[in-house]
Amino acid sequence: MVKLFTDMDLDGLGCGLIAKLAFGDKANVFYCSYRNLNQRVESFIKHPANNQEETYITDLAVNELVEKKLQDRFQRGLHIQMIDHHVTAMHFNEYEWGWVKPEYDNGKKTCATSLFYDYLIEHGKMERNHALEEFIDLVRQYDTWEWDENNNVTAKRLNDLFYIMNREQFEEEMLKRLTENTDSFQLTDTENMILDIEEQKINRYIHSKSRQIVQTFVGDYCVGVVHAEQYLSELGNALNNIYPHMDMIVLLNVSGKKMGFRTIHDEVNVAEFAQKYGGGGHPKASGSELTKEGFETFIVNVFEQNPLKPDGDRNEYNVKESAFGTGYQNHMGESSYILPAGDGKYELIHNGERMEQTFTAFSEAERFLKRNHSSWLRQDQEFLYKLSSALKISLDELKENYDEIISNHMVDIMHI
Repeated sequence: MVKLFTDMDLDGLGCGLIAKLAFGDKANVFYCSYRNLNQRVESFIKHPANNQEETYITDLAVNELVEKKLQDRFQRGLHIQMIDHHVTAMHFNEYEWGWVKPEYDNGKKTCATSLFYDYLIEHGKMERNHALEEFIDLVRQYDTWEWDENNNVTAKRLNDLFYIMNREQFEEEMLKRLTENTDSFQLTDTENMILDIEEQKINRYIHSKSRQIVQTFVGDYCVGVVHAEQYLSELGNALNNIYPHMDMIVLLNVSGKKMGFRTIHDEVNVAEFAQKYGGGGHPKASGSELTKEGFETFIVNVFEQNPLKPDGDRNEYNVKESAFGTGYQNHMGESSYILPAGDGKYELIHNGERMEQTFTAFSEAERFLKRNHSSWLRQDQEFLYKLSSALKISLDELKENYDEIISNHMVDIMHI
């Protein structure tokens, strides 16, 4: 018999599919999480009846205690092979039974599914399957977020389908498809129709959650915190792009006692950040259990915070990098303006006070403002109404002569 312990996400299921394609009825797959992996592996290896089992662990890393017990198993001549692609698991390469490889030699990022397939092919335990290789690369592109760079939406849609269907149904359908057609892999018309509907649901979910996020600092990191139980990868990526001044987004699932960490910034490593809470993962996508420390940091400490407001996205007048200044506001009613200062520099006026510091780019000034004052770009409707009332000018006149009026009344406008 063959025993596989693997993760519960698409990459973990990909490993399960490969095991069943390679070993058939001999494959026994346990889908695990960080919460139950160690207990399951330890319980399995200590039972003498499992000494002859061919045993694999993919896409997950055991703790130090179980790690030592796996080494003991190996030294007794019993089979164990750990395969992973997370940088936080690199120390397993110190063991003969560990293989952790985050990137291929050509620079492409790996996933557990692709590595497990490579391992079984290299050791003559299964034959090549072109359709399976296409499926594996979709899994790899989604898991490493390469699909977003290449705009390969099929990879994302495969993951969406995985979450729409239950695991057993998805696994059964993929096994059937990859067995019956070994030439190519593609989604059906019916699946694509279902996925079109699902994409609309995802967009509505992102829109809702973008108005529930709160901002805080954890050490030097500016962090966005939001409670979410689904579409975590899509939501994390979207919120990072909506609020790029933040270093990362923390996604909380209180009922599941889990935390997810996402970033789009190369200089931020959320895998290292997750290790503070006993987790790990990729530099731009990681997770951990919701610990007491995490609960205190991301729930208790931000409980009184008001959610941020997204920037006005349909403005025609109060727009970013305007030659006549751009207006912002926060929950405290404080108004701010970013103005060109000449020589390509920008200055910041906050609550009527001009800062001594200047900025070399508009984005730099905006980042400073948002990180330090939790401000957002004021929407035209609210902004123009306030200007019209304060300057005693009709909205029509203000719109018709907006640039001139803003330029001539900036001293007055700074306090609006």
